[in-house]
Amino acid sequence: MAAAATNISSFSPPFEKPYSVFKTQFHEPSSFFRTLSRPSSTQTHKTLLTPSAKNPISDVISAYESNPFEESSVFFDDDDKPREECGVVGIYGDPEASRLCYLALHALQHRGQEGAGIVAVHDNVLQSITGVGLVSEVFNSSKLDKLPGDLAIGHVRYSTAGSSMLKNVQPFVAGYRFGSVGVAHNGNLVNYQSLRAMLEENGSIFNTSSDTEVVLHLIAISKARPFFMRIVEACEQLKGAYSMVFLTEDKLVAVRDPFGFRPLVLGRRSNGAVVFASETCALDLIEATYEREVYPGEVLVVDKDGVQSLCLMPHPEPKSCIFEHIYFALPNSVVFGRSVYESRHAFGEILATEAPVECDVVIAVPDSGVVAALGYAAKAGVPFQQGLIRSHYVGRTFIEPSQKIRDFGVKLKLSPVRAVLEGKRVVVVDDSIVRGTTSSKIVRLLKEAGAKEVHMRIASPPITGSCYYGVDTPSAEELISNRMTVEEIREFIGCNSLAFLPMDSLTKLLGSDSPNFCYACFSGNYPVQPSGKVKRVGDFLDDGLNGSVDSIDGGWIQGTKSQKEQITETNQKEEDVVSV
Repeated sequence: MAAAATNISSFSPPFEKPYSVFKTQFHEPSSFFRTLSRPSSTQTHKTLLTPSAKNPISDVISAYESNPFEESSVFFDDDDKPREECGVVGIYGDPEASRLCYLALHALQHRGQEGAGIVAVHDNVLQSITGVGLVSEVFNSSKLDKLPGDLAIGHVRYSTAGSSMLKNVQPFVAGYRFGSVGVAHNGNLVNYQSLRAMLEENGSIFNTSSDTEVVLHLIAISKARPFFMRIVEACEQLKGAYSMVFLTEDKLVAVRDPFGFRPLVLGRRSNGAVVFASETCALDLIEATYEREVYPGEVLVVDKDGVQSLCLMPHPEPKSCIFEHIYFALPNSVVFGRSVYESRHAFGEILATEAPVECDVVIAVPDSGVVAALGYAAKAGVPFQQGLIRSHYVGRTFIEPSQKIRDFGVKLKLSPVRAVLEGKRVVVVDDSIVRGTTSSKIVRLLKEAGAKEVHMRIASPPITGSCYYGVDTPSAEELISNRMTVEEIREFIGCNSLAFLPMDSLTKLLGSDSPNFCYACFSGNYPVQPSGKVKRVGDFLDDGLNGSVDSIDGGWIQGTKSQKEQITETNQKEEDVVSV
């Protein structure tokens, strides 16, 4: 594989900032907003049929852009799933901060595979290395040697249409009159357009098409003191989802939006080093002990005086993303205070209870359907077997032979085991159905391998709405559950029976925590309503290197395509682009 393109840069402040230890000067509304224990003294400081949309907000955005790949190549759409767009990590007080960031980003690689970056602080200089590719492609030992210091932040990014945008790979670093600041962001700002327009009217110049850059501009124009109050003032103007880590020459700051859409956890290593990460699996790899979540609306500031907490904008009812437990997070993570493995296992048990069927074997669509399938099998008393083998060595594109092979992309990634399937009544468990194209190919694959019956069980409710809070989903018009009934979907997919996780059973399982989750992709009830045209990652065709301003503006898409154009594009996509 070709070497990943990288950017290496450093930022030196014009002078040393005269920051003193801050004191919280406003009311703390809850007992959990408090000063935490001081670090140990041993630490060193430093996602076509034209639908009648069920979801009214689908009229706001319609984004269906074909991908400019060669006819001979297949584009893997990552199993036709919603995609988490980012993972973040921050470390304070460990002499190998950048190397620990590197390892933590490996653990978070499932949250973003097409860009990675680390910023570290050494001698009051912010040094940055970012690149397009996997973490292992962007970084090597010699590059990490250029990132000394005991304070660092890191980011993995998911990129969509067109080439990966090198200039949009985070963390971002900016210099301003009082020093330098780096930021890594997981989420999506629904008021990005209005904020950017306001800033540009006042003279701000933007280098990227990322909403994260807006945050840096807001910090730069703030007159608040000390520095962390600039972050607070900037975040108070943001609407939508954001879990962010910032660093300056001497501080690490973690911020989570008042709704708590995206996860962010706090941990600590045995030497007292403080660690922030998107998931606890990153803490496990670098031997950091999980302490707690960063609470919704909380700002945590870490410096030589310890970890101090303050409230940004408290919200009485968090709205954490339920899809973290359905698909995004790794099963070994604890997200929003709940075990992801236990959640998925319970989803499978509910499906076995609510939608039983006579079967001989239970299999999963790997990897995300495995735990739910285990739960289904255990509850149904039917053996779980590995009926589909997933290849982990296929890239996002692959050269297809001139003589077309049906379901080529699916066959490259998923191989049926005939010994498990032949003559059997099979229950296949998957985590979700988005467009339905991949599911239909999987069913066909299983039947071609000899399965007598194929019954699909989906460990989530039907997805009927797009997400605007940091998840890359198709427009609502493309979501099969938004335009078809369950029976129509079953006929389209070609399975013998189909059942989704009932919404009421999901909320019952969550119990008293149920009101604290966001179900907008199932219900269409959005906690923060997108206003006007909303930034959607995946709408941009700018490659980040030579894109024009027009290509950035082109990212703001209204539903302008005619029915004929959409059907033509869909048919062409089915012919030339196989999603897996």
